[in-house]
Amino acid sequence: MRIALVFSLLLMGIGQACAGHVPSPQIMVFVDGRPIPMYYHQGSVYVEATKGKEYSIRLTNPLGQRVAVALAVDGLNSINAQHTEARLGPKWVLDPYETVVIDGWQVNSKQARRFFFTTEAKSYGAWLGKTENLGIISAAFFKERARPVVRHADEARPSPSPLQGGARERSKEEAPAGEMKSQMKDRDASRAPEQDYAATGIGDRVKHEVHRVYLDLEDKPFATVNLRYEFRPALVKLGVLAPPPAQDALARRQHARGFEDSYCPEP
Repeated sequence: MRIALVFSLLLMGIGQACAGHVPSPQIMVFVDGRPIPMYYHQGSVYVEATKGKEYSIRLTNPLGQRVAVALAVDGLNSINAQHTEARLGPKWVLDPYETVVIDGWQVNSKQARRFFFTTEAKSYGAWLGKTENLGIISAAFFKERARPVVRHADEARPSPSPLQGGARERSKEEAPAGEMKSQMKDRDASRAPEQDYAATGIGDRVKHEVHRVYLDLEDKPFATVNLRYEFRPALVKLGVLAPPPAQDALARRQHARGFEDSYCPEP
C-alpha cells in the first residue's frame, strides 16, 4: 500500500473553528500484531515497552474529510527525523475514516526501518544526538482547509482536483535518516542518556512505499494525542502499575512447616 505524505503545508491565516463536537482520532501501539494496553494515570496515557520488541503505530482518521498527521517518536518526526513544530513538519495523509499503520522511520520513498523498544543509550535519538524527548509518541491531527465553491454559469462540472495528475508524483527526495552504526558516537558524560529507561531504535528495513502530495491545512491541529512509554519497573515507580507481590524471606520462613504424611518424591 502506498501512503501519501504532505510536504507543502500551511497558508497564512486563521484556522477554521470546529463547529460542534469533533470525534477523537485514535492512535494505538501494536506489538506482535496485537494492540498493547493503555494506562491512564494523572492526566497522561502510558503503554508498557518491552525491550527488544518491534512495534507499530496505528492512526485512525475519525472524520469524513482528509486529515494530515504529524507523527513524532521520541520528539523526532517519523518521516525525516527532524524536531520541529507539528505544523511545519511533513505529515501522513489519511483519507476519510481511513486507518494506516506506521511500522518505522521512513528512510526513502520505498522503505522504512522498524521501530523497536530499546534503552536510551542505544536509541535512534541517541545516535542522532537528540535525547531531549525520549519516551513519547505524539500525533497531531490537522484538517484540510475547506475551499469555497465558486461556480460560473458556463461551468459544466467542477475543475479537476489539484491532487490529480502531476500533483501525486512520487517523491524523488529521501528522508535523511541514516544508517545505525555499531558504535555510538562519543557524548559528553553529563548528557549521556540513561541505560535503563525506554526509547526507540531504528531496526530492520521493511517495504513502505509513499508518494508526495500538497495540501492546504488548517493552522492548528484539531487534536493532539501523546503516549508515554516506559519499561515495567518505571511504570511501577510512577504508580501506573501495581508493584509485584512482596517476596519477604522472613515472612516465608515464618510459614515453614515440619512433617507431612507423605513419601519422598522420585526424580
